[in-house]
Amino acid sequence: MRKIEQQIWDAIKAKKSVTLNNSRVEYLPEIDTPTRGRIEYVKIYLHEHHIASYSYSHDRVDYNPVTLALWPTKTTKSRLRALGVRVYTKKGATYVGDKLIVS
Repeated sequence: MRKIEQQIWDAIKAKKSVTLNNSRVEYLPEIDTPTRGRIEYVKIYLHEHHIASYSYSHDRVDYNPVTLALWPTKTTKSRLRALGVRVYTKKGATYVGDKLIVS
């Protein structure tokens, strides 16, 4: 894991918003939503593109498939892997788990 990726995790654990070079963590404390009630989460950005969200109540990372499809770069995939997303490239196509994202 790269140093910046460790700093991203540190910010998530500390529940802090930070900007680190080309990455940003935006902490959103307990937001009321009509469908999910009160949730606390962070959004993770790379070059101002939302790549993933982390939910504290579910202890889960949800990647943004649209951003990954538009920018399936090594850096995007590295950031997602550091967050626990099983993203990989096989024969030029990008997958998350068994799901094809972009070919």
